Amino acid sequence: MTKPYLSLQLWNFAETETPESWQSMINLACAADHAGIGKVVVSDHVAFGERMDAYADPRLGGTKGGHQPTGPDGHWLEPLTVLAVLAGRTESIRLGTNILLAALRRPTVLAKSLATLDVLSDGRIDVGVGVGWQREEYEACGLDFDNRGRLLDHTLEVCLTLWTQQLASYRSAELSFDRIHQAPKPADPAGLPIWVSGTVNPASMRRLARFGSGWIPWGPAIGNPAAITAMREAVAAHGRDPYEILVQGVLPTKRTDAGINLAATMNDVGTLVDAGVVDFRAYLPVPTDPTEAEDYLTDLVTQFEAVTG
Repeated sequence: MTKPYLSLQLWNFAETETPESWQSMINLACAADHAGIGKVVVSDHVAFGERMDAYADPRLGGTKGGHQPTGPDGHWLEPLTVLAVLAGRTESIRLGTNILLAALRRPTVLAKSLATLDVLSDGRIDVGVGVGWQREEYEACGLDFDNRGRLLDHTLEVCLTLWTQQLASYRSAELSFDRIHQAPKPADPAGLPIWVSGTVNPASMRRLARFGSGWIPWGPAIGNPAAITAMREAVAAHGRDPYEILVQGVLPTKRTDAGINLAATMNDVGTLVDAGVVDFRAYLPVPTDPTEAEDYLTDLVTQFEAVTG
């Protein structure tokens, strides 16, 4: 059984003005590594249209009431490039995407990039994937937004084939190849861990049952223990043991007039662990000074481990 751990979302994006430096993002990853945080993740956009309101439309893959953290002119660093930099600056922390729009990349090239990153980081890469919400982004990549679910499945099929077969062959409507060599393979012979993002809907649950090492709840499923139960029922219906699948949740932060109360925050952690949450995403005001950040996160990890064992 995987021990519960804390994770942090790094801001590999900025509003509309070019930052003077991205060093603060790197500093936070290093502080998290030294403090014993389990994982840091970065997000993904390769291009933007101007219909930002689509982010809040669940019919398109968005989340009701949500908003995109930047405008269309926001700066977004490519996530795999960011993780490559962080792999060279950290030692033990896991490095992930939350989420990678994997279907926007050519699958054979993506398989190579991710395997390379995994090998160079000593097997520390988690691949969180989802279909995304923005039609214009798919169109800018020459892809059919309405077919994005199948495009993602196809991408994962190709990656897993190349990661797990020494002499790989694959056939689908989108792509066929025979007797293909691609090395190096990921550190784990089963391939990189794939975390599937989505609500409890038929398409995402099929994808999770087929490919998932972990589940990233989305929309109304975020922070909802009942959704974990529903996920497990849906995955089991596809013949998969749902208890093999790790679950991401949110650290239930308790705020007072004086700021974050970490002791009170830990009160509900046990209940979420019992529900099945393993990856606790912490959204906290971490200090920007590297030394102060490491001290703050070390205290956070100490209090978290005191209630999770």
